[in-house]
Amino acid sequence: MVMTKSLAPVIFTLFSCYLSIYSLASSGDFLQCLTKNIPSQLVYTQSSPSFTSVLVSSIRNPMFFTPRTVRPLWIVTPTNASHVQAAVVCGRRHGVRLRVRSGGHDYEGLSYRSERPEEFAVVDLSNLRAVHINEQTSTAWVDSGATLGELYYAIGQVSNQLAFPAGLCPTIGVGGHLSGGGFGMLLRKYGAAIDNVLDAVLVDAKGRLLDKNAMGSDVFWAIRGGSGESFGIVLSWQVRLVPVPPTVTAFSVPVSVDQGAVGIVTKWQEVAPALPDDLFIRVLVQKQTANFQSLYLGTCDALLPVMTSRFPELGVNRTHCKEMTWIQSVPYFFLGSGATVEDILNRTTSLSIYTKATSDYVRQAIARDVWPEILTWLSEPEAGLMILDPYGAAIGSIPESATPFPHRAGVLYNIQYVNFWFASGDGEAHTKWIRDFYAFMEPYVSKNPREAYFNYRDLGLGENVVVRNVSSYEAGKVWGEKYFKDNYKRLAVAKGEIDPDDYFRNEQSIPPLVPSK
Repeated sequence: MVMTKSLAPVIFTLFSCYLSIYSLASSGDFLQCLTKNIPSQLVYTQSSPSFTSVLVSSIRNPMFFTPRTVRPLWIVTPTNASHVQAAVVCGRRHGVRLRVRSGGHDYEGLSYRSERPEEFAVVDLSNLRAVHINEQTSTAWVDSGATLGELYYAIGQVSNQLAFPAGLCPTIGVGGHLSGGGFGMLLRKYGAAIDNVLDAVLVDAKGRLLDKNAMGSDVFWAIRGGSGESFGIVLSWQVRLVPVPPTVTAFSVPVSVDQGAVGIVTKWQEVAPALPDDLFIRVLVQKQTANFQSLYLGTCDALLPVMTSRFPELGVNRTHCKEMTWIQSVPYFFLGSGATVEDILNRTTSLSIYTKATSDYVRQAIARDVWPEILTWLSEPEAGLMILDPYGAAIGSIPESATPFPHRAGVLYNIQYVNFWFASGDGEAHTKWIRDFYAFMEPYVSKNPREAYFNYRDLGLGENVVVRNVSSYEAGKVWGEKYFKDNYKRLAVAKGEIDPDDYFRNEQSIPPLVPSK
């Protein structure tokens, strides 16, 4: 049990007001309960002068900040664990559900909005963002409200030979990222982020503060990639840091159709998942160009013979090499060659870029004659892009059941389909392009189920499937088995253990499966 002596009286007080069923008290009673246990300056109502600015602070997609958006009635910005516990206990007592936001990158905005009218509050963890590095044990404790950029920066301040294998975008919140799996340029060497989680601290639906041992093995398994917000509020994570050499090498090589992009992408499908695990080469395909981006854990001198022997078609030579430290590679890949390491500490993003995304997994290489059709789709006026991340090596060597994240052995690569637009409006044409392209790709991607990555959450998965007169567990299979395959049922059982009343719930949360007595 993770509990300091100073928290014990607070927790006892909170438990004394806990009720196992929702009361019919007014929303005013919920607010009164909050302010008895949380400083009033940390609680915002819709009438608070700063409510809108706090809400917007972590919204990454203006699609979910419109007059039609169902917004929270309250935002709680805790500064310690007892505040989170108070929010849970007050919410349970007064029938107010909580949604949890760490960085706001949730692709469907479900951490701060609802698809249907309901009274809910947001627990915004942005004030809980401490990072503590232990260089001797190569571990770190990181709060859920920290961004990946803040975690990476803290690691870089301690050592240029330690890293953490998570995503590319530095403004992503750690809590949401780890709750869904998390992968980036180190996935082939060290697996997904959740493969390197050692412990966690969770506030459950009863307001209890639980560590790995106290929450139990099933729940600890579940929160590492299985929709952590379904099981409670994870406050912090202990992670394993991984060794990297003092010099890594990056390259970015764009290849147009006229330069042979079709043939090179076709070959990449077989080569990239089978390369040495120190070498990661992903592809961004947009319009008529495929851009090959790579991180190699070593020097240019060591990289070039590998490229010459294993992937000569790409034509990488010394002029393409950019040698740097691992921490310098973070801004290089996400922000560009002119960015500095300090730039990854910037938590703000533009609220002018509208986005829609979804995902696929490929287990059999797509035939060469299909790629011209794909590039035709990507050349349409309202088209977006494809991001292809190769798997194999470490991420594929772990059993599917080891974590909820099941996309392991046999996966050649992940596809993320993304579309962006800058004009206001509903983005109907851009969203339609995503849907139509996704439908076109069906014959060429994984089947039974057609797999998807939970951190690229998409409410459109299964939207045309009509499910009537079935349990929430059965209805959830439509998307749950796409994200989690056979792990979906185990997740539902774990949910039934820790939150049988389904207090922590959103449109794609894990439903509880409670065995009949």
